Amino acid sequence: MAEQEENGNGSSSLLVELPLGEAVEGFDLEKAICSHGLFMLAPNHWDPISRSFSRPLRLTSPPLTVTVRISQPPTSSSSTLYLRVYGASSLSPPHRHSLLNQVSRMLRLSESEENKVREFRSIVEALHGDEEATEYLRSFSGRVFRSPTLFEDMVKCILLCNCQFSRTLSMAKALCELQFEIQHQISSSKAAEDDFIPKTPAAKKSKRKLRVSKVSMRLESKFTESKVDNSVSDLQLSQEPHDFVGMGSFPSPEELANLDESCLAKRCNLGYRASRILKLAQEVVQGNIQLTQLEEDCKETSLSSYDKLSQRLRQIDGFGPFTCANVLMCMGFYHVIPADSETIRHLKQVHSKSCTVQTVGRDVELIYAKYAPFQFLAYWAEMWHFYGQRFGKLSELPVSDYKHITASNMKNKKIATRKRSKTSAEE
Repeated sequence: MAEQEENGNGSSSLLVELPLGEAVEGFDLEKAICSHGLFMLAPNHWDPISRSFSRPLRLTSPPLTVTVRISQPPTSSSSTLYLRVYGASSLSPPHRHSLLNQVSRMLRLSESEENKVREFRSIVEALHGDEEATEYLRSFSGRVFRSPTLFEDMVKCILLCNCQFSRTLSMAKALCELQFEIQHQISSSKAAEDDFIPKTPAAKKSKRKLRVSKVSMRLESKFTESKVDNSVSDLQLSQEPHDFVGMGSFPSPEELANLDESCLAKRCNLGYRASRILKLAQEVVQGNIQLTQLEEDCKETSLSSYDKLSQRLRQIDGFGPFTCANVLMCMGFYHVIPADSETIRHLKQVHSKSCTVQTVGRDVELIYAKYAPFQFLAYWAEMWHFYGQRFGKLSELPVSDYKHITASNMKNKKIATRKRSKTSAEE
């Protein structure tokens, strides 16, 4: 169902309904989205006031970029999500199909993902019953937010490596600002010379380099830090989001493949990651990495298919064990925990387990083995719970506070639950 509506500023929008299907029972949009740090990375925007999620999406066949706001009707009996689409007066069947597929991917609304959610909850229930200490496991949705495309997931997993989260945030934002600049350069050039864009395949344009503006466009955040108001009107939800000033969608492989490496590194502060992202984009454009085939191959989430996919990913430049495990988690494999220094910090702080880079893989296997084949979901539910204890409910944080979610801030101060326990004991 699609319903057109005129907004106050003269632009139009469409309301598309996405049936939840088998996921309808207990589905919570807020929990499904605010379940991993990926939801904080541009061009994603979660609004805690309206409890809605917005971002640009690039629809295919033919290419069309729109802004989409996703919301969940307040009635508990609702079996659909509302997708408010801005930037198009109508959607062709291919565009509608692309929209629903990308939203479903982000929220993991497939039948196979729903089966995993239910199986994980059954394991938690069997192991812990009504134990108060593990309530966070039962309240965890079992869905871990991901990007609308595998390519975006792969690039963002590269951005998560070897740096604090504040830098990951800034790099993702810079890439979206760069996409905005590229798109507007193309649009301006096309207006001046209608046939400016060659009709040749991207792989044949490797010698042409796009000039990127040195001026960094600033995102003017419209985020308000007022208390969350649950009563948001339909009019507010129908108005186009204004959180994407100077920001485009996430860049496509085609947009990145022909950029100059040093320019990309400097413009987006990527450092060595620029080379890896550039090579990844070029391999996708040249057809050496078949993203669609990778997605098809991960539908069978067995140990053997994991090993095969892991071997293929390891052949990509810059894809070490941590990045591969993160990408495969995004693809639906939950039996391997991507372990890094933050994992070491967590095990020491929460489990009193002293481990090293060499032993952390074995240690997480021992601690979370009882949740197999969903070790990652148990680990991440626990990690996310302690982040919430330390920083407050993550879905209600202002955007300006995202940069404070770092390992160093987890180390320097005691976790809130332990503080309260000490206070209670003193009383």
